[in-house]
Amino acid sequence: MFDKILIANRGEIAARVIATARRLGVRTVAVYSDADAGARHVAMADEAVRIGPAPVAESYLVTDCILEAARQTGAQAIHPGYGFLSENPDFVEAVAAAGLVFIGPPASAIRAMGLKDAAKRAMEKAGVPVVPGYHGADQEAGFLAGQADEIGYPVLIKARAGGGGKGMRLVEDPKDFASALEGAQREGQASFGDPAVLIEKYITKPRHIEIQVFGDAHGNVVHLFERDCSLQRRHQKVVEEAPAPDMPAEVRAAMGQAAVEAARAIGYQGAGTVEFIADGSEGLRTDGFWFMEMNTRLQVEHPVSEAITGLDFVELQLRVAAGEALPVAQDDLQINGHAFEARVYAEDVPKGFLPATGTLQHLSFPAGAEFTHAPVRIDSGVRQGDQISPWYDPMIAKVIVHGPTRAAALRMLSGALSECHVAGSVTNLAFLGALARHEGFGRGEVDTGLIARDLDALVAEADPALELTALAALSGLGLLAPRDPADPWQALAGWRHWTEARYHARLSEGERVMELQITAKGQGAYLVEAGGNTLGLSVTPGAGTAVTLQTEARRFTANVVRNSAQITVFADGQTHAFHMPDPLAEAAEGEAGGDSIIAPMPGLVKVVEAKPGQGVAKGDALMVLEAMKMEHTLRAPRDGVVAEVLAAAGDQVTDGTVLLSLEPGDG
Repeated sequence: MFDKILIANRGEIAARVIATARRLGVRTVAVYSDADAGARHVAMADEAVRIGPAPVAESYLVTDCILEAARQTGAQAIHPGYGFLSENPDFVEAVAAAGLVFIGPPASAIRAMGLKDAAKRAMEKAGVPVVPGYHGADQEAGFLAGQADEIGYPVLIKARAGGGGKGMRLVEDPKDFASALEGAQREGQASFGDPAVLIEKYITKPRHIEIQVFGDAHGNVVHLFERDCSLQRRHQKVVEEAPAPDMPAEVRAAMGQAAVEAARAIGYQGAGTVEFIADGSEGLRTDGFWFMEMNTRLQVEHPVSEAITGLDFVELQLRVAAGEALPVAQDDLQINGHAFEARVYAEDVPKGFLPATGTLQHLSFPAGAEFTHAPVRIDSGVRQGDQISPWYDPMIAKVIVHGPTRAAALRMLSGALSECHVAGSVTNLAFLGALARHEGFGRGEVDTGLIARDLDALVAEADPALELTALAALSGLGLLAPRDPADPWQALAGWRHWTEARYHARLSEGERVMELQITAKGQGAYLVEAGGNTLGLSVTPGAGTAVTLQTEARRFTANVVRNSAQITVFADGQTHAFHMPDPLAEAAEGEAGGDSIIAPMPGLVKVVEAKPGQGVAKGDALMVLEAMKMEHTLRAPRDGVVAEVLAAAGDQVTDGTVLLSLEPGDG
């Protein structure tokens, strides 16, 4: 076993690797950019080395800086995590040339699977079933459109060097092919430095099922069963589970054997995942699944497979890289229970899952373990007070649960998500909670189109109940502060000599503005009037942020967090972020209003479609903004004429930047 390793990554996966290394007595070296100088993984490691400025191209992707950090600290091996350089064969060769061990597969295996077109040709040769499509070298737009016609719509355009949904477009109508191709090529170039694509038949009720494999240097290869990753949005995984629901034993065996053959064909070592697309329209069948790609690294969702097998995959990676044989054979492995993982992101779901930024002013997770087996496990690379920056992936945490059955595990997931409290940035927690409660998903009726079909219901935002709005108002007025009953002055708070104390509060949540009249009745009791409704309630502050609220109808506990004018209420698995507007600031706001197109998140302006004086209709594409290597099209909110274009292609803009202004048309 190694004495010291360097982790060439950041965030949650760096912290995950450090946790296992620490348990094994292996010292760790973290690397960090200027943006991550105070990050959690830096604090966890035994040593840390700065490798450059915030942009990944100047830090986490700079091979020479990482190798120099390893040389300075005496690290013997490098763990790449996932993303960044984890699937870069040139990096693997540079690590070996420096006399270090790469904790992962050989460069030849990464190259064999690195380009989707070449990988699929190799798999066909190995006898692994492959999705019908075009995987060739001719990238002329007209030729590719012809191939799509031959394959038959709908088709999927995929960057051949892609992953994580980047450089991927679903095309259902031939008239949309050209623009979709251009977008996929731009994302492929931006994310992987390669604009080449492949075209595949789109399976209309697809299930995304992947097989975890492990190989060693002694010729042993095993599979550790499957994960179902069908709950996706924009081709990115949202919730993963293991094992797959309704998986027949014979299909599991066939998929597992195909994955093992794929790994053997390329001399694979270490952790890897072979991804299959399956036709779920008539149930899973041995003749109804096809190879998509192989991820030659540890996957984000590996904890669900750890849960059902009882193994620590990072430990296996370290042992295999150190030359040891796999400690388990295929016959030793069995499935224990069911596990789910949900990825908690800083993202604005109602705005189309746009990545968000912010300071994590309050961060609280359910009780559980971290980076190790447990009924509830939370893997996170951030802490309260940390910033979600525009430079990196906006993941806050992974919530993993493990129960005896799928139904039990799903209930555990719903409960755990309801106990995740995040203030300071918008998150996808409400969306994840809605997915966990989705009836079809609960029955195991999963496919990659589920979220898109039911999106409106899944992202619907319920107005807060009056008692929750009242809690926010009481917090904003300073009436929820714990009082010492032995202090006569605190006991008299809200008391008036001739009449009851009355307060006025004005709150906003999104576009809604609420006016509340609150009358103090003494001993924590209040009468609240808002919108023609009247509610009597009493509140008892508890420990930390907890507040117990009693109305005529019910008694429950909520958590209330206040940061300046922002008040966040957590109750019933929902998060409501209120703001107490400053009347003076409101009066000073500009008059542009709906006539301005503003940047909904920090990003890079990739394409400017609009020109001054151009007439546009509601929904027309005006600009393309890139954030987190994904493209987002900004469209006209109404009919009008472009008055000014205030940003150009190549501009880096911040959240809220005015990009373009409209004026009424002649008609």
